[in-house]
Amino acid sequence: MVRPARPHLAVVAAVVTAAALAAGPSAGAAPATAKAPTAGSRGIGDPYYPQDGNGGYDVRHYAIHDSYRLRSGRLTGRTRVDARAKQDLSRFDLDLLLRPTRVTVDGVPARFSKSDRHELVVTPRRPVRKGTDFHVRVRYTGVPKKLKYLGTHSWISSRHEVLATNEPEIAPWWFPSNDHPRDKARYDITVRVPGGNQVVSNGDRVSSSTAHGWTTAHWRMRRPMTTYLAFFAAGRFRVQSGRDHGLPYTIAVSKRLTKAEQRSSLHLLRRSPAAVRWLSRQFGPYPFASTGGVVSALYSGFALENQTRPTYPYLGYGKYAFDTVVHELAHQWFGDSVSVGRWRDIWLNEGFATYAQVQYDATHGGHPADRWLRGKYRHHHPSSRFWKLRIADPGAKKLFHLPVYDRGGMALVALRNRIGAHHFSTVMHRWARQHAYGNATVPQFEALAATVSHQRLHGFFHAWLQAPTRPANTRANGLG
Repeated sequence: MVRPARPHLAVVAAVVTAAALAAGPSAGAAPATAKAPTAGSRGIGDPYYPQDGNGGYDVRHYAIHDSYRLRSGRLTGRTRVDARAKQDLSRFDLDLLLRPTRVTVDGVPARFSKSDRHELVVTPRRPVRKGTDFHVRVRYTGVPKKLKYLGTHSWISSRHEVLATNEPEIAPWWFPSNDHPRDKARYDITVRVPGGNQVVSNGDRVSSSTAHGWTTAHWRMRRPMTTYLAFFAAGRFRVQSGRDHGLPYTIAVSKRLTKAEQRSSLHLLRRSPAAVRWLSRQFGPYPFASTGGVVSALYSGFALENQTRPTYPYLGYGKYAFDTVVHELAHQWFGDSVSVGRWRDIWLNEGFATYAQVQYDATHGGHPADRWLRGKYRHHHPSSRFWKLRIADPGAKKLFHLPVYDRGGMALVALRNRIGAHHFSTVMHRWARQHAYGNATVPQFEALAATVSHQRLHGFFHAWLQAPTRPANTRANGLG
């Protein structure tokens, strides 16, 4: 993504000059025709989630201003979407579950409607010409906890705390967006909550103030970010900020946890910068300007790699807790900076983060990664359902099933065995560097591994990522 430029609108029209009229039609000249503006597509073209994202434009920046009442759960807001038209647009969609109340395009009121629960259809007064930058402002309201999409209530909240985080969808519950990883943008996130509460979000905190019974916090994400990674947490938190070896961090722990749980969670999150330093040695420079994390008292059932600041439920003590932190921070490279081009490519997120935590264990007193690989291989019988899932295309309902994580991590350990540690390190560093702040697919990774190693790896990747059977125990599969 690039910085948004000044807006400009144009009407697509035929212009006939006076000179041409005077001269009359030239011999053999065909009449000029102007292509009529068309509607941007509903959905960006991902078969897993046909309505997610939209066609016809590319978002450059979101400026979100939300007010959230914790007790009632009501959210009201306004968001400015800065975008560039990729075609001559007669109308376009935004993904929004809340109720829109007003829409303007470049300051001019626009017609709008909800074609269904998920799609906000915007018809500007004049078409937007291909290649021009335009601003859309949307006002909206609703109670996110009551909203449901594809059978899911993504909003996590109580009367005391809220955690706007989920995957693969959360954005439509709190701001209008082009909700697909393929359209990344920069963000300014401003959230207002009743005084006495704190707000934590992505990136750097620009300001925080309290007036007239409300606390308002403004956070800025300077690097491109996909919509499901944008988040905010609000409630009563213990918030700490500082620097560790030059890296700024902000951590927050819910005060609704017990004192002992708060202490252990703060201790855990303070280890985040050290994990980032280790991961940087494995995969290249950390892609963002700050780090940290949030531990909520709300039960979400998952941790999520929100860009710069993962969110966690209470994790307790011990190895599992820190393994989870390493996993989510590894996503800052694989998932956040390098994002999937299609949801079917989720192995590039979850398999890579699983590999990172296995390798961390191996270099910090645990078993070697190859021993982990062979132990998992023996554990799952050839007839086990574990081997049935094609992890390079698991299906929308199985994006986060165990084989995507474990078989995905196993595939990377096996690849390291197959091509050697030096080539494998080159692949991982180059992958993170070449696709930084963009998107990538599984075939691109396969091609890179083959190029770096100078090996034919089609059979290897088919055995690990595509075949619904256990890979043969051979050297060609990184096992023999």
